[in-house]
Parts: sequence; structure tokens; C-alpha cells
Amino acid sequence: MKVAMFGGTGFVGSHLVDGLIAAGHTPRLLVRPGSETRVTRRDVSEVVQGEIGSEDAVAECLTGCDAAIYNIGLLREFPAQGVTFEAMHYEGCARAIEAARSVGVGRFLLMSANGAAPEGTPYQTTKYRAEQSLAESGLDWTVFRPSVIFGDPKGRMEFCTQLRDEMIEMPIPAPLFHEGLLPVQAGRFKLTPVAIEDVTRAFVQALETPESSGRIFPLGGPDALEWRAIIQVIAQACGRRKLMLPAPVWAVRAVATLLDGQPWFPITRDQLEMLLAGNVCDGSEAWALFGIKPHRFEAAALSYLGTRRA
Repeated sequence: MKVAMFGGTGFVGSHLVDGLIAAGHTPRLLVRPGSETRVTRRDVSEVVQGEIGSEDAVAECLTGCDAAIYNIGLLREFPAQGVTFEAMHYEGCARAIEAARSVGVGRFLLMSANGAAPEGTPYQTTKYRAEQSLAESGLDWTVFRPSVIFGDPKGRMEFCTQLRDEMIEMPIPAPLFHEGLLPVQAGRFKLTPVAIEDVTRAFVQALETPESSGRIFPLGGPDALEWRAIIQVIAQACGRRKLMLPAPVWAVRAVATLLDGQPWFPITRDQLEMLLAGNVCDGSEAWALFGIKPHRFEAAALSYLGTRRA
């Protein structure tokens, strides 16, 4: 099967490409000019140069394919550069959906996110609108909504690696965010980290699993862990002990208001709000359908944190 890939050069995308190839499929990637070196399996992948904003390039990537995966996602946007949630999450996906219909690609998988909703942050609402466009398209579709994803970053940005670099290895205590003045609930919000290997298997198996059609699958790991526990596991994997102290959200929110437009500032106001709301979902429906035993979020699964790539 030939599979068109939009968003195939980042952390999740590179794993999806590997998973497709391992299953005997041929990925056909839309790649921005100048980013060809980010294609990890150029020897067995097809590459189409172009931008997601180009109807012609999107159609070219889809032509001759049997299925499509839309995996373009932003952690933060930079409107001055034209990099926005609206353009990448919604408009790009809608363009790919329309092109898929035009060239006869019937099967379409979408990487969405846990928390996608008609109301919320721009990140959440654009993911939701992309889901709605796909559901109304008439295509044979499946949507995945993962919690935070962990795994070997292959030199790219990844949840645990980012926390290692920006928190665990910094000579200051790790923040336990909390609302209000009293730190009673400091760092008590929960997440269900899900392994990239499990996310990849779900996508690849969904291509040939008719029972997955027309469904939205949450993808959460087997354990709902508090923020403080997640920090401890990452520190353990790095061979460290990390001091943690309560951090009132109002102070962080005030600083983020001034600096979240700067690429070097580690967190935006919207990211902070979504983090405090938690990121918990039950992946058991997908795991049962695809026969996957999900990996636990534990130090042994984070051995890649001890390896740095150039």
C-alpha cells in the first residue's frame, strides 16, 4: 500500500514512516523545500517537495496513493511567520481531505489530540474542526487522539527530552504548578503518557482494520500519573534526583503573558492552561481492537534520555 504522509519528518512522523515501511507499505511524503535531509528513510520513501499551503503539491503527494495520514501538528504558533494552528491543523488538513477526494484516495487517518473540542484553546479547537471536516468528507476515516507521547526522539523534539533539557538538568527546582495561593494541589494534575511504539502500531494497523473506520480513538497509556510522579520518573531515567517546589500559576502566567511569543520561552499561556487541566484518556478501546499491550511510563522505557544525538 502506498500511503501519503503529511507531517512525516518530525518525532511522531519519523516513527510512523518506519512503521509503515516495516509493515511493507511505501510512504510518500510531502516535504518542505530544504527539509529533505529530515527524511529518515529516503531510500525506501517517495518525496514530493512542496508546502501544505499549495493545493498542487498536496494533490501531487496524494496522487497514486491508497491512503493518507495527516500528522501535521504544532506545539506553539508564530503568526508573524505564518505558522498558526489555523493554517496547519485545520486549513492544511481540509486541503488534504479535499485533494484526497479529488484524486480518489479513500482511506484517511488523522492525528488529532486528546482534549480536541469545539471550545478551548486555539490548539484544541483547530484539531476539533479538522476532525469535523474529515467526518463530513465522505471518506473512509479514522481519528486518533493521543495523550502526551514519549519515545526515542531521533534527534527531534519529544516530551521527555524537552523536560530533561529544560527542567531536570537545570540547576533550579522543578516547578509543581498549582492554582491559588495555597500549594495543596501542587503538581497533582494527571497525564496518561503513551509510547510512540504503541501510537505507531495503532496507525499502521488501522490502515487494514475495517472495524476502525468512522471512529475516534483516544490513545492513553495504562497509567494516569501526577505531574510530580512524571518528573520523578524522568529524573530517575537520567540518573538524577530532582528537587521540586510548588509554583503558583499566577506568577508563571504573568511571565508567559509577556514572553510566550518568544521561541526560547519554554511554555505559552495556552500550554499552561492545558497542562493544568490534565491530559488523561483511556486507550483501552484501541488497544483491544489492535491487539496492543501498551508500554508503561517508567524509567526503563526512557533509556534514550541518557543518549544525546548531534
